[in-house]
Amino acid sequence: MAIKDLRGTRFLITGAASGIGRALALAAADEGAEVILTDLHADGLDDIVTEVRNRGGAVLHSAAFDISDYDAVTAFANEVHERCESVDIVANVAGVSVWGTVDRLEHKHWKLMVDVNLMGPIHVIENFVPPMIAARRGGHIVNVSSAAGLIALPWHSAYSASKFGLRGVSEVLRFDLKRDRIGVSLVVPGAVATPLVDTVQIVGVDRDAPAVRKLTGRFVKHAASPEKVAGCILTGIKKNRFMVYTSFDTRFGFWWARKFAPPYNLVMQGANDYFRKVLRSSMTK
Repeated sequence: MAIKDLRGTRFLITGAASGIGRALALAAADEGAEVILTDLHADGLDDIVTEVRNRGGAVLHSAAFDISDYDAVTAFANEVHERCESVDIVANVAGVSVWGTVDRLEHKHWKLMVDVNLMGPIHVIENFVPPMIAARRGGHIVNVSSAAGLIALPWHSAYSASKFGLRGVSEVLRFDLKRDRIGVSLVVPGAVATPLVDTVQIVGVDRDAPAVRKLTGRFVKHAASPEKVAGCILTGIKKNRFMVYTSFDTRFGFWWARKFAPPYNLVMQGANDYFRKVLRSSMTK
């Protein structure tokens, strides 16, 4: 079921303190949604709650906690459901990123990616989707994956493990929930100009090295704004789109990977080799 009008909808957004989540909270509230906001960082969350209200928007509830903590998500869901029977839209935006080669990545990096980027959304889905089904009002789920959930980007193995997993969950729910009139959108951003650009950890690489700064600058140059991504998400909800692209390069790359596998394999191997060559001088011992 496509939600054509956000006015009066109860719209849950994780990762709302910055980046895509913050932009989505403002955009949804501006269109009349009652937003329910959460983030790991309490100060940033307080700021966005204040900003939404100063713009005349409605914040139904907010709380700061770690979505990888199932008990914390459950407690939050109980608080929300004391205020309303169910939410109408769930947007799993919160996420973290760590890059690195398999010989540099440690167990803690793999675990962090899966705990936050995959199990976090699952915790939210477990707690909020069954009440949506029971309410029989339909609704929509938004899961923010990544271009790294579609194609084999260099040094993204741990990150891709979580984002490919979220893609799989979304594809199944797309069909499982159709009978309940609950739509599902999988958002696959490429480069986005968020604070994550400056904080992403590249294991075993000096972030201040000239080669790294050059790559980061190239990334930012082609990055979409969080506001553009938020607009794409709202359009995806209203048009009940499953795949929500935020840039042409991701759409083309995924199409090309499916249609022309042999040249795709060659290009991705070349990209991987180039990544290693450029960053070799920046790698720490």
